[in-house]
Amino acid sequence: MRCKVVIREAEERSFWAEVPAIPGCPAQGDTFGELLENLYEAVEVCLSVPVETAHTNGH
Repeated sequence: MRCKVVIREAEERSFWAEVPAIPGCPAQGDTFGELLENLYEAVEVCLSVPVETAHTNGH
């Protein structure tokens, strides 16, 4: 899956990012590498659905 990611450098020389296709899924990091690690984790969490929620909704 490919998504557009918006990455910005903060004033404190750190980074933050957001994925416009996944509202409410920001990430930040003190280095670019840390930002990427945190972003992958944030996207995984934002896209995961608990099993009991999926069964409750009939999916």
